[in-house]
Amino acid sequence: MRHVLSAVVQNVPGVLSHVSGMLASRGYNIDSLAVGETEDANLSRMTFVVVGDDRVLEQIRKQLEKIVTVVRVVDVSAQDYVERDLMLMKVKAPPGGARSEVRELVEIFRGRIVDVGPEEVMIEISGRENKIEAFIERMRPYGINELVRSGRIAMVRSGRREAHREYD
Repeated sequence: MRHVLSAVVQNVPGVLSHVSGMLASRGYNIDSLAVGETEDANLSRMTFVVVGDDRVLEQIRKQLEKIVTVVRVVDVSAQDYVERDLMLMKVKAPPGGARSEVRELVEIFRGRIVDVGPEEVMIEISGRENKIEAFIERMRPYGINELVRSGRIAMVRSGRREAHREYD
């Protein structure tokens, strides 16, 4: 089972190394990891995607909570949440028909062309993992020159009782 964990940590040197090293030393594989500063400059949020049953998840949570620089750990995937990946991709797109086709696919997937070169374009796209994967597959025939992904970020939805809609 796939779990998304969010750990709020003190924004100090070495915390990423300490946390990821602890997980690796205990044999837990991290499928995705994203780290960034929060609304408080003294805190960062680490978002992990790990695979395992509920027992494994509980062990990971307990291990994380033992680390002094960890403020709190939340199993985001146990709640109603929104998750996103960000990807930048350079794809072959010589002027003419191929470039027009690539541009059309970018629009369909609600991405953006952020740089245009003589023979390639750089595309920015964000969304759920399956959207990113589908876009990558659509771009393969054109020739992907380079690709980088941010790792998953996630946030629990607001506690309002009204219906939530997934926006891409």
